[in-house]
Order: sequence, then C-alpha cells, then structure tokens
Amino acid sequence: MSADGMEGGGLPPIPEGYAPLSEETGYPFQELVGFRIVDWAQGYARVELDLERKHGNRYGLPHGGVHATLMDTASGFSGCFCPWPGRKRLAMTLSMTVNYLGQAKGSKLIAESRVTGGGRKSFFTCVDLKDDLGNPVAQGIFSMRWRGNGGDPYGDPA
Repeated sequence: MSADGMEGGGLPPIPEGYAPLSEETGYPFQELVGFRIVDWAQGYARVELDLERKHGNRYGLPHGGVHATLMDTASGFSGCFCPWPGRKRLAMTLSMTVNYLGQAKGSKLIAESRVTGGGRKSFFTCVDLKDDLGNPVAQGIFSMRWRGNGGDPYGDPA
C-alpha cells in the first residue's frame, strides 16, 4: 500500500469483511427463472437453480434456454467482481458457444464460470454446467464486454 493509503494502481483498500454478493439484489428475470448467485470472487462465479416443472421443455427435460441463461449469468458475474462498497462492474455478452454434453439427472443445475483472459474492454470465460449429482450437462465459451468503466477494477458508482 502506498503512502496515500491506496493499493497498487491507485485503488482504495478493500474493506475487511465486505461481501459484495450481499449487496446484489435479485432482478426481474432472475426472480422469474429462480436462479441464485451463490459464490462470487475475482474471476469466478457460481450460479444455481433448483429445477421445477416450469423449467422443462416439451419432453419434461430442462430447456436449453435455461442452461444458456445460467451459463450466461455465471459468465458475466465472473468478470464483474467488485469488492468496493457502492461500486459496480457490468458486462454484456458478445458471443457464447454452448456445447451440450449430457442430460441432467439431479434436482439442481450448477453453472461455474472462470475468467480465462481478456483485455481493457473485454474478457473471456469458460463455463461448466453440471447437475447436483456431478453429471456434466454443458460447457460454454463466452466473449464478454464490460459496460461503462467495468474494465476498471474499481468499476462505476452503483
């Protein structure tokens, strides 16, 4: 830390014990689908969904759009962690490729995303989707673009 109390790069110190996930409120689409962001850290996010009848396609299996929604959400969050109160980082999806690997057999879907690279305005992620029994369901590769000052670790005012 420098003499002015700022960490390297001119960022303020991260408040001890601050949990950014506690400040994230549900948004309308999240409430509609019913997923939860359960873990969030620099370069990582985990999103979970308890499967219900409403998530099924005409065969009664979880709809591919549900899979893509969970993976897209995890991807965006993994690149937008911001540990400073009152600040936020946002991103939008530029491209996503989802490869379906198998059928969910459990009662929950779990999407885990990790940032694999990026630059000043964009980042890339790999997302694994599995069920609560550990069965692989899908894997995705995403290209994302930060909105506003999202590419700055300090983000924008919330």
